[in-house]
Amino acid sequence: MNVTELVAETAQGARPNTKDEASHFVLTFENNRYASELFGQFDEHLKLLEDRLKVKAVPRGNSVALSGETVATYQARRALDFLYSQLLNGGHVEKSDVEGAIRMAVATDDQLSLPTLERKAKLSMSQISTRKKSIAARTPAQDAYIRALERNELVFGTGPAGTGKTYLAVAYAAQLLERGVVNKIILSRPAVEAGERLGFLPGDMKEKVDPYLRPLYDALYDMMPGDKVERAITAGVIEIAPLAFMRGRTLANAAVILDEAQNTTSMQMKMFLTRLGENSRMIITGDPSQIDLPRGVKSGLVEALGILKGVESISIIRFTDTDVVRHPLVARIVAAYDGESRSAGEASEASDA
Repeated sequence: MNVTELVAETAQGARPNTKDEASHFVLTFENNRYASELFGQFDEHLKLLEDRLKVKAVPRGNSVALSGETVATYQARRALDFLYSQLLNGGHVEKSDVEGAIRMAVATDDQLSLPTLERKAKLSMSQISTRKKSIAARTPAQDAYIRALERNELVFGTGPAGTGKTYLAVAYAAQLLERGVVNKIILSRPAVEAGERLGFLPGDMKEKVDPYLRPLYDALYDMMPGDKVERAITAGVIEIAPLAFMRGRTLANAAVILDEAQNTTSMQMKMFLTRLGENSRMIITGDPSQIDLPRGVKSGLVEALGILKGVESISIIRFTDTDVVRHPLVARIVAAYDGESRSAGEASEASDA
């Protein structure tokens, strides 16, 4: 465990919610090797803390001195404590993990309403764990998504690329399979991408479907050993099929994922939703801003989000550009495109008037 020394420059018991207040922490981590990984190569993780939270982080051996505005230093402290506990539990800390811990620390702090002492609380994030890998939520939306997956039989995850909605869905399905909660994983996508259809592609059915389902494969191989994935696919424990093949089936004792659901028609979505069988979980992901359906065809995902809002045991989690966990530039690209879409919409409304 780590030993924390605190020297607060603010008055004892004062509530640190103004920018004028300042604090100084010295955090000491007992395991030197873990401290080194925590700080990052050439202290890059500490530099990231400094950049994002506008604090000063000065390493000294296996200790780090944090100074700056009180709110920000508490956020940095919670982030480092969480990441160190992740190392103690056999995990690793990469730049993306630091980014996630910072986001969650800031979000947690925004929700606090009690005095100063509550800011010492440990950072808590929902996690998905398999034998090969553990994943902690990196944004408040991801945290809500994982909690929704644990509580509900049907979960919708919508939003832009890079928010982790598909990756976390596959990871959660792998966790359910490993724990014996379900007997099967079924992965599906509608076979409509940028105007192409399966019949025009070369090869047998597997070769036709594979390019559409590559992101799902990638997530599976991340969460499970490769040989185990191959055996499970061969044995039918992991089934990968286009949406059209679901008609007439009842999907029982399974974790069922429909990805790119914005490209379903209304009839396809209703058909898929009514496949849910006993002891099954269904996860539907998609980005309503990336619809490839022919002009005039209504998206089944968009329709379902409206019809099923408020239905018991169904949860809808909406991700935004602030939840993008890929390269930071991706978030800025998504925000720029959203801004352009809004501008175009406003211009259209003005011309109609």
